[in-house]
Amino acid sequence: MGEQPIFSTRAHVFQIDPNTKKNWVPTSKHAVTVSYFYDNTRNVYRIISLDGSKAIINSTITPNMTFTKTSQKFGQWPDSRANTVYGLGFSSEHHLTKFAEKFQEFKDAARIAKEKMQEKMELTSTPSQESAGGDLQSPLTPESINGTDDERSIQDVTQDSDARAEINQSSLPFTHSTTIGKHWESELATLKTNNAKLTAALLESTANVKQWKQQLTAYQDEAERLHKRVSELECLSGQANVLKTHKTELNRTIEELEAQMKDKEEEIERLKKDIEGAKELEAQRDTLSQQLQPLLQRSCYNSHIVKFQKDLLETAVQKVTRTEFLLSCDYC
Repeated sequence: MGEQPIFSTRAHVFQIDPNTKKNWVPTSKHAVTVSYFYDNTRNVYRIISLDGSKAIINSTITPNMTFTKTSQKFGQWPDSRANTVYGLGFSSEHHLTKFAEKFQEFKDAARIAKEKMQEKMELTSTPSQESAGGDLQSPLTPESINGTDDERSIQDVTQDSDARAEINQSSLPFTHSTTIGKHWESELATLKTNNAKLTAALLESTANVKQWKQQLTAYQDEAERLHKRVSELECLSGQANVLKTHKTELNRTIEELEAQMKDKEEEIERLKKDIEGAKELEAQRDTLSQQLQPLLQRSCYNSHIVKFQKDLLETAVQKVTRTEFLLSCDYC
């Protein structure tokens, strides 16, 4: 099944300065995910952290490692294989304590797994050791050196058997080394598989990051376009307010002009009535003039009356003339 994440948290990652061995160098610009992974095929625990597509922590937990809390929110552990010291800065003491507990737990699990592996290797090598030490030599005597013919024949058979046993014994370490070689080949194949999976995951993450960047650029362009559109609408809204105010003023002016026009029309109607009255008076004057003409010829007494009538007619004529003048001024 390969490696599986069994615990994750977030922290700022640091490494010890390789030159001074004192100062901390940040390897992440912000808090990143730090995870414990377990490889059930190799029975190995690892701490892995990625910053984008870059692996900033890849540390295999061994029984010799020690996680040390240096402050309420900071902890560190040395990794002899990577020849460095990792440091983690957490957001709270609770997260640091939880990470330290998991480190101790997986460290103990790694120690137990190592002990089981050693026991397994010892059990594998025990039969060869027993067969190698099983033939005990007897003390040398003159009889054992020279011996009889039967003993010599038996000794030849025994030497034959011992030679075969030595061949078998010499083949056992070879078989054991072959088993170990196969085991490490299996470990190497598993490691290659895990590395291939991790590389694929990194490539996928890189592709996702590129896609997210493209989406972010598209969102930024869309936001800028909308911002410009909002600015244009605000300008149009301001212009609409100005037009609305101007329209209100125009409507008010139109209403005032309509009221003035109505007053003028009423005055024109009144002047028309005055003109009609003046025309009637003029007609009466003409009638009176015609009626007075014979009388003037008959009597001088009537001259006073005629004069009075003339004055009256002149007054009427003046009135009509003034009315016509006012009417012509109103039309202008």
